[in-house]
Amino acid sequence: MQIDPFEIAIPDQDIDDLRFRIRATRWAPATSSPAWQQGADPAWLRELATYWAGHFDWRAAEHRLNQLPQFLADVNGQTVHFAHRRAASVAPGFKAYPLVITHGWPGSFFELHALLDHLCDPAAFGADPADAFDVVAPSLPGFAFSPAPAQAGMSSFQVADLWVSLMRRLGYERFGAQGGDLGAGVSIALAARHPRAVDGIHLNFLPSSYEPAIGAARQPLTPAEQDYLREKNDWFALEGGYAHLHSTKPLTVAASLNDSPIGLAAWISEKFRAWSDCGGEVESVFSKDDLLTNISLYWFTQCIGPAMQMYWENRLQPIRFSNAQRIDTPLGFAVFPKEINHPPRSWLERTFNVVQWSEMQGGGHFAAMEKPALLAAEIRKFFRPLRGASR
Repeated sequence: MQIDPFEIAIPDQDIDDLRFRIRATRWAPATSSPAWQQGADPAWLRELATYWAGHFDWRAAEHRLNQLPQFLADVNGQTVHFAHRRAASVAPGFKAYPLVITHGWPGSFFELHALLDHLCDPAAFGADPADAFDVVAPSLPGFAFSPAPAQAGMSSFQVADLWVSLMRRLGYERFGAQGGDLGAGVSIALAARHPRAVDGIHLNFLPSSYEPAIGAARQPLTPAEQDYLREKNDWFALEGGYAHLHSTKPLTVAASLNDSPIGLAAWISEKFRAWSDCGGEVESVFSKDDLLTNISLYWFTQCIGPAMQMYWENRLQPIRFSNAQRIDTPLGFAVFPKEINHPPRSWLERTFNVVQWSEMQGGGHFAAMEKPALLAAEIRKFFRPLRGASR
């Protein structure tokens, strides 16, 4: 497997073209409705566009991104972009624990940057240096600098196979996995398909396609589980239009979003507001620079279409388990209050060996960006007793 160092270097002409397109936007007529009620607020979006075209410094963002050691690897015929940040210097004889963290949509490897600081150098934040990790943070196939798969069928399960091959090539025969959103699905698939390689998985989100064993051989639904399923269905009825489009007509949506930077910004930024613990004020949690760094990654790499393709593949290969199937790999789960779903512990225990369950005090869907210190503390706590397995 060939692995080459990688640095981001967007051509000047692409930056100029982006600014031209923003300034040439044909704005949609605004409807008379409360701000954000029907989607991205037009007034806020115009403000973001003005900043993007006139004040946002992509070169500064690019420099910040390039502080992470990045690489490209040919993994079983699929090019994978990944960041590989090793633990800060520690005591002689200490071996950092390997951890693969997988992002989701509408995020990217960028959303993990603050979390990696806490995980790789815990001493800098007053935590035990013995809890340091070597972190591998790949870009999902079709996201950012990982090109789209050459063939169909790249669901969470196939991505899990790629991650195992990548980690072994990096010298990690056993490791831990963490993820939210699509990354949670990949982490579950790692535990299901590669239990001899994965010591444990930590999640801060449960994929909507997860379906445990339910039937004559298992207990009937509890009242809490019934409430959860009803609330999940109600949420999808009002908020799940994006996922239905991604999983059924991704090419139709991509034709628009890949051509319009403002359309792309609306599609992504509305989710950062709706799914985060921001109280309706998105910039109280995410700066314009952070929002636009992530959006610009989607724009410059033209990955919005390939990224949506994974929804299509996951619809065809959902995370469902038979009555006889049980995943013994230890699982930890962090419940953030503004996450888009809140499964009861019993729902996961139908299939998984849940050894850590934590109700968090703040944060939402983008926990790695919103509450990196809280999430890092949970990850350290979960993997502390598992560290010996990788040695």
